[in-house]
Amino acid sequence: MATKPPTGDPVQDAPQVTPPKHAAAGLPAIGHTLRIAHEQMGLARTARTLLKVNQKDGFDCPGCAWPEGDKRHTAEFCENGAKAVAEEATLRRVTPELFAAHPLADLATRSGYWLGQQGRITQPMYLPEGGDRYEAISWERAFSVIAQELTALGSPDEALFYTSGRTSNEAAFLFQLFAREFGTNNLPDCSNMCHESSGSALTETIGIGKGSVSLEDLHQADLIIVAGQNPGTNHPRMLSALEKAKTAGAKIISVNPLPEAGMERFKNPQTPLGMLRGTALNDLFLQIRIGGDQALFRLLNKLVIETDGATDEAFIREHTHGYEDLAAAAKEADWDETLTATGLTRPEIERALAMILASKRTIVCWAMGLTQHKHAVATIREVVNLLLLRGNIGRPGAGVCPVRGHSNVQGDRTMGIFERPAPAFLDALDKEFGITSPRGHGYDVVRSIQAMRDGRAKVLFAMGGNFVGATPDTEVTEAAIRRTALTVHVSTKLNRSHAVTGRRALILPTLGRTDKDVQASGRQFVTVEDSMGMVHASRGNLAPASPHLLSEPAIVARMARAVLGSASATPWEDFERDYGAIRDRIARVVPGFEDFNARAARPEGFRLPHAPRDERRFPTRTGKANFTAAPVEYPQVPPGRLLLQTLRSHDQYNTTIYGLDDRYRGITGGRRVVMVNPADAAELGLADGSYTDLVSEWKDGVERRAPGFRVVHYPTARGCAAAYYPETNVLVPLDSTADTSNTPASKSVVVRFEPA
Repeated sequence: MATKPPTGDPVQDAPQVTPPKHAAAGLPAIGHTLRIAHEQMGLARTARTLLKVNQKDGFDCPGCAWPEGDKRHTAEFCENGAKAVAEEATLRRVTPELFAAHPLADLATRSGYWLGQQGRITQPMYLPEGGDRYEAISWERAFSVIAQELTALGSPDEALFYTSGRTSNEAAFLFQLFAREFGTNNLPDCSNMCHESSGSALTETIGIGKGSVSLEDLHQADLIIVAGQNPGTNHPRMLSALEKAKTAGAKIISVNPLPEAGMERFKNPQTPLGMLRGTALNDLFLQIRIGGDQALFRLLNKLVIETDGATDEAFIREHTHGYEDLAAAAKEADWDETLTATGLTRPEIERALAMILASKRTIVCWAMGLTQHKHAVATIREVVNLLLLRGNIGRPGAGVCPVRGHSNVQGDRTMGIFERPAPAFLDALDKEFGITSPRGHGYDVVRSIQAMRDGRAKVLFAMGGNFVGATPDTEVTEAAIRRTALTVHVSTKLNRSHAVTGRRALILPTLGRTDKDVQASGRQFVTVEDSMGMVHASRGNLAPASPHLLSEPAIVARMARAVLGSASATPWEDFERDYGAIRDRIARVVPGFEDFNARAARPEGFRLPHAPRDERRFPTRTGKANFTAAPVEYPQVPPGRLLLQTLRSHDQYNTTIYGLDDRYRGITGGRRVVMVNPADAAELGLADGSYTDLVSEWKDGVERRAPGFRVVHYPTARGCAAAYYPETNVLVPLDSTADTSNTPASKSVVVRFEPA
């Protein structure tokens, strides 16, 4: 039997702290998974649900985008995937009575953990202008409110249509179609805050903003470099792939400011021996200073170039452009400066070089630790340089591997959720639907917040996600949103965004991945694209949490009919009735989706084409893979300050807080902690267990403060600190972003410490 949600908010600044763990998964992961699942779903529902996760006839995990192999385990999920499923498939319910008992002012004081624990939202809810709490509203009336506000705008560009990575391909395609038929390219999405830097760097260098490897490539690699990523918490099923590669003889280098248990040893819960002994994954751990990655890879590139016979001269000659510029820039790389930027030793870098030179097939994986810096795009370009020098793109067992977070974030971009769409995509869309899409670029997430702040955007419609919890500069963002006329959130559960509203607000409850989706033509399925370009079907198996829920495609279709009316020739009603009709249109608009319906029906799905991987063809401006030679940058930190990175705990996924523990780091029962190297703490007078305010420093001179954090002495890199988001998003300046991608620089925040 499932348990009831908490009635009060637990204390979050008094955790118990023990030494960090040195192995991930194993029996503790199984126990924690079963406990969380039982609390949310009960035993029978747990079995019925978890056995369908990531199965060919089941539903795609609403957590991360890590791919599945052709052969699936009976339990094809990880601990955090099970938590994500349990949160969605919970038996707890949020009814109109909860909103009646908790006015908006009260909801605004609640933590993200408390809000999420209340359960699934069961009815559309409306906050009228001047109202102090949400009230139930009919779907018809809700769409009327949206139509009223959108049609009253002075320009379509005063509306923002945000997308979370959980949104299916079908819903995302309809959403961008509606936005463009309405007249705007304002389609910010969660990619803007995470892997936008990857897309920017890869599009310029190899011609496509996606990774170039498959799961099979990982299994065949000689060397895997995992940089700026914590797979044990953020992508736990990746550990199985690393274990398989390791068993086949691969070497693994981890580059990260914090040691992470999952990269030290993986206790695979799928095998008895794995649970008992586990597999050591790291062959070399480079504990780099925050933001020093570009300097490291530049020096490695210099050393590769200077080593006789180390470069793939035939590949460089035939397939690349700009080698001479890189060689000239790399020649200037300096050992002393690199050691300062990275905090590494010369023997550590020389050992990494030896492993690179010994490998014929190298893959570099990365995540937010590389993408959320001012120089993030240049850093990722430098990673690509290393792979190009050795011919490691378009070769089995080699390539680039940006590890995406949310389960369809890559698919949403493929479907056209992008504020700067390619002209060819818009031409195909216009031809198919007889519309004229706007050609001017829209707003990304940061520019959307600036537009709301400045009064240039008046309606925010969010398709999933937690916009307030995910974005930087919390006080600025919340003030900006409160200036809008209407905020609309399509959601399964409560989060902070529902408590920060425009003058009017709507919460539109939707089906989740675990829910059966039955429309007028019968039972439906949706599709998703994983982090490696595989597209496959997802079919929920549970009765919906309420008869009042609509699917995301149905919400978009009904909104479009209410807003566009008879002026639209798009068959919105047909799209709601049968998702196959949506896929037929996608097949004619999006390259790689030809014969979409038939291919989506295959149990294994299908792989999208990738020219660099498949044929060593690089669709860049030069027609070749491009070497780049940006100046080396790394953060400069004044004396008495540390460089803070925001990160997740083990009990969270993105902004969803499942619990208050970070088991692998030895922190239980609290989230308001800051991890500081003991030597740095001694210099700054920060005793373990003391309390401090974190104050960020940036060139605008504005004081941004996160109060009341418990100091935890932790083996971080010297000069670096770490704390959880969204609690520390308040410290990230809105205008502190990556060059080119405009991604918030959440991994390199200069902070000082003041007594709490």
